[in-house]
Amino acid sequence: MGAEETLFQRFGKEFPKGTVLFREGEPGKEMFVIQSGRIAISKSVRDVEKVLAVLGPGEFFGEMAIISNRPRNASASVSEDAKLLVIDPKTFEGMIRGNAEIAVRMIKKLAERLSEADAQIENLLHADPASRVVHHILQVCQTRGRPTEEGVEIELAVREMPRQIGVGEPAIRNMLDRLERAGLVERGGDRLTIHDTARLHDFLQYLEMKWKFGDL
Repeated sequence: MGAEETLFQRFGKEFPKGTVLFREGEPGKEMFVIQSGRIAISKSVRDVEKVLAVLGPGEFFGEMAIISNRPRNASASVSEDAKLLVIDPKTFEGMIRGNAEIAVRMIKKLAERLSEADAQIENLLHADPASRVVHHILQVCQTRGRPTEEGVEIELAVREMPRQIGVGEPAIRNMLDRLERAGLVERGGDRLTIHDTARLHDFLQYLEMKWKFGDL
């Protein structure tokens, strides 16, 4: 039996798509590690539910309520049938105390999440919806991009983007069509290949200037 199977037998649970694991404001009694499936982390902003992140296998979440002993600061729901390890506070503390590698990995992940939060705030400062789309693509390239012979490949779930960046799906798809016609990106389902991130960054600057000064 592999290590993952052993862990799942001890701590694992299966959750179908649509399950709400916890809601913002609730007390936190456990954290989760994703073995398979996808989890959406969201937060209520002026009565609108905004997706902050969509996590996949290998990611963990829910740890902040255990660390700070405060209510959940976001909600978590299953966006794709998932197998999760459910870790209680005592087990979590034992893992951190007994394994320096786990502690270091968690610190690095928390730092990465702070960086992503800053990027989301920066994205919302763009008044132009088209600029938000391009900025989001560049941020995903930087944080989760995979170098290939054709450029940088990313996972981009368009259906989840409206709640992430506050732009409607038709406008997002229209912007992706423009980028593809311009030869800046290539689409294949939820995968996007960016041929030249420097050119895409230049295009973002062009959009920002156009929004600021209009067509002179």
